[in-house]
Amino acid sequence: MPRKTLLASFAVGALVLAGCSTSSDNSGAEEQPAVSVPTPISSPDGPGLADAVTGDAVVAHLEELERIASENNGNRAAGTSGYDASVDYVSGKLQAAGFEVETPEFDFDQFTVDTELLTAGDEQIPVGALEYSPATPEDGITARVVAAPADESPGCEATDYDGLDVGGAIVVVNRGVCPFAAKQTIAADLGAVAVVVVNNVPGPVDNGTLGGKEDARIPTGGVSQEDGAAVASAPELTLTLDTVTTTTKSRNIIAQTSTGDTSNVVVAGAHLDSVEDGPGINDNGSGTAAVLESALQLGSEPEVTNAVRFTFWGAEENGLVGSTAYVDGLSDEDKANIALYLNFDMIGSHNAGYLAYDGDDSDKVGEPAGPAGSDAIERVFVDYFGGEGIAVDGTDFDGRSDYGPFIAAGIPAGGVFSGADDEKTPEQAEKWGGTAGETYDENYHTAEDTLANIDREALAKNASAIGFGIGTYAQSVEGPNGVPVGDARTQARSGQ
Repeated sequence: MPRKTLLASFAVGALVLAGCSTSSDNSGAEEQPAVSVPTPISSPDGPGLADAVTGDAVVAHLEELERIASENNGNRAAGTSGYDASVDYVSGKLQAAGFEVETPEFDFDQFTVDTELLTAGDEQIPVGALEYSPATPEDGITARVVAAPADESPGCEATDYDGLDVGGAIVVVNRGVCPFAAKQTIAADLGAVAVVVVNNVPGPVDNGTLGGKEDARIPTGGVSQEDGAAVASAPELTLTLDTVTTTTKSRNIIAQTSTGDTSNVVVAGAHLDSVEDGPGINDNGSGTAAVLESALQLGSEPEVTNAVRFTFWGAEENGLVGSTAYVDGLSDEDKANIALYLNFDMIGSHNAGYLAYDGDDSDKVGEPAGPAGSDAIERVFVDYFGGEGIAVDGTDFDGRSDYGPFIAAGIPAGGVFSGADDEKTPEQAEKWGGTAGETYDENYHTAEDTLANIDREALAKNASAIGFGIGTYAQSVEGPNGVPVGDARTQARSGQ
């Protein structure tokens, strides 16, 4: 999904919850009314937790998150009252269930746009500033055009511009293969004064990002595929972008069972924030609700072998900022004590797929395999769904969700996903239902990402799978679908 990824600048708050010792932090939170929580289940294992995490319970959390958004300008984006109210809701539920809850703060960059104009001669062409793009001068930048060759990795290598005079030019480059930030950096290094990215599918470039203000070198905008030819063939363009990037604060939520081995912590996470354009009920109220319900059903003092840490990330939509701040704030020992990370981001897409992160790169698509043990996590979910009569496809670790910083630290990761803006194939529609040739979630990053547009069957099935995965690893991180432990873990992560 074209999330606002890569890294914005941040600073970790004082509380990280590295091990089993925690303390409650209610600073800044409104007093919460008494809330009812389920009685923890008697069988805190994979099958027991899978049965306990029901679609109805998950929907009840989504109703509350949608209510929060509707009362707070229609969204739950980081840095807004809607996000703060979401933190209060999740924290209140966890505290009522007996968890000690931390809400460590971090700083992140917030991007606003006033003016976006692109002209070719007398023709005005719709353009959108990529997140964190620097502003142009007030009168804009007028310069000749250099079009990057449309090869297999357009604008991803300096050699793509061999023989072209990029200095002082506006570079026009197709989207695809490498991040927007990489295309912009290469063009800037060669002396370009601005970049215009042409979408590689019909429609405009939505939610494009340069990663963070420290990565943003020159003004960069995006145009639709339909306007691409006119932009690339123009002898001269004028680009005007009035943008501002400011630093603000957000919070994560961290809660851990008081039982279980703290040298083999199972971390389960979902991002809590939405985009500013909508309430974010699938992205990612759905993952949040399933992880929250798993925590409530498991309870704060379950009879488990391994400690389970439940995490809810802020500012994911601004570049995985909350999860990155958290991982970067852990000591080497704390990182070594994390056995694995389970990530759940969008599980009720309108035209849902059944996807598990491709831990062993068996699909041979995009990024390489995850750290040692990621293949085992994939098998847990594939086997679970197989037992339910559902054949799961792999999905790439493409760096667009909160598994990213954990993988970078050498921690095995996995999870389930119902799809975002990629299209469902005819083969997938035949085995899962839904509509081939349409995106998994046509409401992705829009005001229509509401409970009414959730696929409740997919939501329920994925929520149970999440319970199964958490419960399975809560009892054992070893065996055929285990991850490295002890010396094997140290050796596996030594190259990170």
